[in-house]
Amino acid sequence: MDKSQNVFDNVLQLIGSTPLIKLNRITADIEGEFYAKVEAFNPGHSSKDRIALHIIEEAERQGILSPGDTIIETTSGNTGFSLAMVSIIKGYECILAVSSKSSADKIDMLKSMGAKVYVCPAHVSADDPRSYYQVAKRLHEEIKGSIYINQYFNQLNIDAHYNSTGPEIWQQTNGEITHLVACSGTGGTISGIAKYLKEQNPDIKIIGVDAYGSVLKKYHETREFDDKEIYPYRIEGLGKNLIPTATDFDAIDKFVKVTDEESAHCAREISNTEGMFVGYTSGAAMQAIKQLGAEGEFKASDKVVVVFPDHGSRYMSKVYSDKWMEEQGFFDSKTEVQSTIEYIK
Repeated sequence: MDKSQNVFDNVLQLIGSTPLIKLNRITADIEGEFYAKVEAFNPGHSSKDRIALHIIEEAERQGILSPGDTIIETTSGNTGFSLAMVSIIKGYECILAVSSKSSADKIDMLKSMGAKVYVCPAHVSADDPRSYYQVAKRLHEEIKGSIYINQYFNQLNIDAHYNSTGPEIWQQTNGEITHLVACSGTGGTISGIAKYLKEQNPDIKIIGVDAYGSVLKKYHETREFDDKEIYPYRIEGLGKNLIPTATDFDAIDKFVKVTDEESAHCAREISNTEGMFVGYTSGAAMQAIKQLGAEGEFKASDKVVVVFPDHGSRYMSKVYSDKWMEEQGFFDSKTEVQSTIEYIK
């Protein structure tokens, strides 16, 4: 391998060192400078490559993984893809319990990477035996020579971003970052980055993005789990109906909630203004910045980094489908469907 010649032994060596890209048009009316940490540049097209590789290599170091063993995980899609990719290179079997809320694109991608996929109903409680949490646990108990990654309750999830994403952002901004805005699902990404950045400068403001229908924002503010906050929502990989221990709530300064509809439109807007084809959660993070800007959160001298977690190709049947957007009621009088396809007969 010769990295100086851009030659690598396998795709795993491409994980990390993703670019920081300045946002221009979409933030033109908001005070401050804004930069996107574009995690779609990872080989598996999401930030989850980082935790998949880190957790598996740590298990290897501890001697609890041997060639031919089985890796089991609960996933909304991205972690599963990353685990399947790492499993292929390292010689493991991969079994994934996936929420039915995951896009068909994501599920098809998991199958194409050789994973065995169990699709579980999304709108059941976390302790329901049909939930993807419980299905993964059951499979782990039944299959000898398996490990359960358990990203929601795994400290290594935080460590992966503390060791890589956090230092990258600090170096790329020359230590001038004033705010980090990131979606919170398992919480590993925002917590790991926050831990590193706060060690460098405790004044950096860490802002988490949550979904309506999720319990995270209220738990952060009250430290009470309120199941009355829970109801179905459409954004994948954002928010939770349980409290993940991979979320360090003390490292996060505040949470902002965003809607399914505005986040979907914002993902499309990023593509059409910045030329970055990003996923649903990237739209959610950008929508949070818009809301914060309207509230006067930022000033002209601020340098704000927003994490864009994955690639838009995983949402072709959802936010980038006019049909799906119409079915959700996301096209209204303010936003009309504008077809750019003309068929010549």
